[in-house]
Amino acid sequence: MKAAAAILVETGRPLELVELAMPALKAGQVLVEIAYSGVCHTQLLEARGYRGEDKFLPHCLGHEGSGIVRELGPDVGKVKVGQKVVLSWIKGSGANVPGSVYDWDGKPVNAGAVTTFNKFALVSENRLTPIGDELPMPLIALLGCAVPTGFGAVLNTGKAQAGQSVVVFGCGGIGLAAVAAAAATGCDPVIAVDLEPTKLALARSFGATHTLSARELDPVAAVRELTKGGADLAIEATGRPLVMTQALHCVRQQGGQAVIIGNARHGETLTLDPQQFNQGKRLLGTWGGDSDPDRDYPGYAKLLAGRVDLTPLIPGSYTLAEVNKALEDLETGRAFRPLIDLSRIG
Repeated sequence: MKAAAAILVETGRPLELVELAMPALKAGQVLVEIAYSGVCHTQLLEARGYRGEDKFLPHCLGHEGSGIVRELGPDVGKVKVGQKVVLSWIKGSGANVPGSVYDWDGKPVNAGAVTTFNKFALVSENRLTPIGDELPMPLIALLGCAVPTGFGAVLNTGKAQAGQSVVVFGCGGIGLAAVAAAAATGCDPVIAVDLEPTKLALARSFGATHTLSARELDPVAAVRELTKGGADLAIEATGRPLVMTQALHCVRQQGGQAVIIGNARHGETLTLDPQQFNQGKRLLGTWGGDSDPDRDYPGYAKLLAGRVDLTPLIPGSYTLAEVNKALEDLETGRAFRPLIDLSRIG
């Protein structure tokens, strides 16, 4: 069987649209027909070569998507043929199968345990979560990365409570999901910080009570003033070390927490003032919002079907042949969370 895929052949160059022949399913693998794939800054960093040396070229990309199960490998019991699924880089229950090697006209193409920039993909059982019919396929795709990371950073890592003050730095897909989660939890104020007016406007529609332009003012001073001394929780979703420092500086003494989501470029470092920790502040990392797919994804889906509407994040979609435009639009801020519609190849 052959299927279209957009693969990374060389870092710093556009992805190539090719036809890949798939090997036989291994034990614990599932053949999934991808419906929609999200495009994340992780893929942007990979494609541009900002994550350092890439030892697996050429390879498939994508770690967030929605799809339908088409075939099961031996010993798979978590999903059924015909079932809708979330594809996610975050591990859930089930077999952990490292990946596959596809064939591209006699040349090997590597693929990890989950990839989504391809019409059909061989996916490890533990990267799949069955999902009901309450959400359309585009929104199901967001459950693979943007939603669990943004929601989870607020709810799991930061353990936000109603009435607490929350500031979110960076209003891309993950940051806006964090804004929506904080608002849905009853946090107040919910402050969004970004450089782009369009992103700040969208943050207000997702529940931000205040928006701050980092181009026009010092966000740390502004947050401290709005919260009368410092926020209870700061979420950093930009991947910029300077902003990570700002997130720590703007939380309150004696219990304020800063959660770092963003991926910095390879080689970048973070300089910290130790006195921030002497003040009783906490700097936390998070692995996908500390989300557990089996435990959390059904609940996140209910939020998306009820109190939280993230459809403004994805006003349109791209064909697979437009994947490089999707990456460019993400990089320049013209798109908040690009989605690739795998029903349209060219």
